[in-house]
Amino acid sequence: MQRQRHGKIIATLGPASSDRDTICALFHASADVFRLNFSHGTHAQHEERLDLIRAVEKDAGRPIAVLLDLQGPKLRIGTFEAGPVMLVPGAPFRLDLDEAPGNASRVHMPHPEIFAVLRPGHALLLDDGKLRLRVTACSTDHAEAVVVTGGALSERKGVNVPSAVLPISALTPKDRKDLDFGLSLGVDWVALSFVQRPEDVQELRDMVGGRAGVLSKLEKPAAIERLEAIVELSDAVMVARGDLGVEMPAEQVPTIQKRIVRACRKAGKPVVVATQMLESMISAPVPTRAEASDIATAVYDGVDAVMLSAESASGKYPREAVAVMNAIISEVEADPYCRTVVEASGFAPQATVGDAICASLRHTAELLRVASIVTFTRSGATSLRAARERPLAPIISVTPDLDTARRLALAWGVHSVHVEADVNDVPGMVRVATALAREEGHAAPGAFIAIAAGMPFGQAGSTNLLHIAQV
Repeated sequence: MQRQRHGKIIATLGPASSDRDTICALFHASADVFRLNFSHGTHAQHEERLDLIRAVEKDAGRPIAVLLDLQGPKLRIGTFEAGPVMLVPGAPFRLDLDEAPGNASRVHMPHPEIFAVLRPGHALLLDDGKLRLRVTACSTDHAEAVVVTGGALSERKGVNVPSAVLPISALTPKDRKDLDFGLSLGVDWVALSFVQRPEDVQELRDMVGGRAGVLSKLEKPAAIERLEAIVELSDAVMVARGDLGVEMPAEQVPTIQKRIVRACRKAGKPVVVATQMLESMISAPVPTRAEASDIATAVYDGVDAVMLSAESASGKYPREAVAVMNAIISEVEADPYCRTVVEASGFAPQATVGDAICASLRHTAELLRVASIVTFTRSGATSLRAARERPLAPIISVTPDLDTARRLALAWGVHSVHVEADVNDVPGMVRVATALAREEGHAAPGAFIAIAAGMPFGQAGSTNLLHIAQV
């Protein structure tokens, strides 16, 4: 199941993609990672979908990553006594802890943590940012506001507070139960929503305990202010443009996206761009030209993966959406200009032995026009550092650890291979590397391959060997 591209595709499973035939079709259409969105569905449904993914994985003989996406806190207003109300620009509106149903002048907001940090001048966004209020006065149990952007408001709509860091954990009691359940099933990645500060990521890392990779979803302005620290603590990062677009002006999202991508590429951490990538394909069999250009921009930036949400989870054309995304990525990567842009946006290697080996690996691969790069890894670090260099040749990542093999399915250019036994000497390494390069269709007899590994073999974090071999 050789992929003819470097960028990866994440497909969300849902009502439109819950049977084995559809999951198999999505994989063969080129999905590399499957996302289980725990904002929807039951534990039983997610377990059934994960079992089907593993069945497809076994048939295909290729590691597939499973991403558990935690829901995170959901801040909402209360109810109205007579149905939806109309908020008029310039009119006063009160939010408070009074549980009585609301009306056109007030509503219950059951979140004392919001009142604790509100200040006059702060903005309150309702219903995904469709309505905007400005706080004029506040205390620990209420906020007086004026309507800036009005419209119809119905009960239990969401509340966003872009101007403040809320004193709440990113992990709700529901998230903790979902996390325990997902880890018991053996998910490969856990995505954390509502990240505001590095401490949120550390809290999840402590709970996961190395059993899965930690992916931070950046969707809050406060997280962008501490971007580098959050990236450092994360195993991967997602640009969650939907919520970013609610809490920040839309015109700022593209530059924030590029800033996040640059920070992740510099750190050598996989970065995912998500939300509305092929939204029109929820109901149409073909994308808009703007959507194709949006995906192309992410590819030119060198992101590790792009993600489908409702397009594959509940849309009418899940397989077609994956196939279209695959076609766009492949077409852009075939553009010589793409290579120029990706190389120009790279970063100098760090002063470590591993980075020195991986930087030399890329230069050697280009000089000798090697057919493929083969990395031997146990933790995945060697393959990720090789991917950070964005080499022209495909990276065949060889590991005896199945969990590592699956996690690396998210990384740019990495063709992950699980082997039953670890190699323990250089001749064995060369024998395995040349055989896999040929069997996986990445190198013909007589072609050169470049190999990176660590000695002593099997010791994590010891990348110190660069070897050239002929198939």
